[in-house]
Amino acid sequence: MSESHEQTGVYRLGEELPGVFEILLEVYRALQERGYSPKDQLVGYLISGDPTYITSHRGARSLIRKVERDRILEELVRFYVEKRIRPALEG
Repeated sequence: MSESHEQTGVYRLGEELPGVFEILLEVYRALQERGYSPKDQLVGYLISGDPTYITSHRGARSLIRKVERDRILEELVRFYVEKRIRPALEG
């Protein structure tokens, strides 16, 4: 009988990822200009990987595909932890 040990994987977050903020800002603006809900469209893209959730207006679809989805998620989680979770734990 073999024993299986579960170990927690460690993922090290780096500093802010260069370019991710600027890309998200541009994509957000393009989605807004076209009348889409940027939050809903970005979530759809991040979950599915389907680039058609992002408008091609202002080159947004091409722009967001320059960054891997896991890098975008890393940046969003990093920001959320720094701005929401950490202050709640310290306060």
